[in-house]
Amino acid sequence: MPKNDQQILNLLGLARRAGQLTSGEGIVLKNIQTNKAKCVFLASDAGKASVKKFTDKCNFYHVPCNQQFTRKQLSQATGQARTVFGVMQSGFARKFEDLTTME
Repeated sequence: MPKNDQQILNLLGLARRAGQLTSGEGIVLKNIQTNKAKCVFLASDAGKASVKKFTDKCNFYHVPCNQQFTRKQLSQATGQARTVFGVMQSGFARKFEDLTTME
């Protein structure tokens, strides 16, 4: 696993402990629509319907959507077995963006 990937996963765990991470399809979808989600992490092995739903919503509301991690990786990083996570704080979102563009 590239160094950046591990940093991103560590930061996801930190965001969760800081209370800046929401998870679960319904909540994250609502946060995208109300512009509360600053970026979204969607498992690369999510179902086709979920992938379409979230990529469409993220594109429409201009929310960055990251699909580079599997459900297992995201679940291990956050301690929650979920397929989709929304980052609520712009500071965390900026850091994720920096880490993903550095590769």
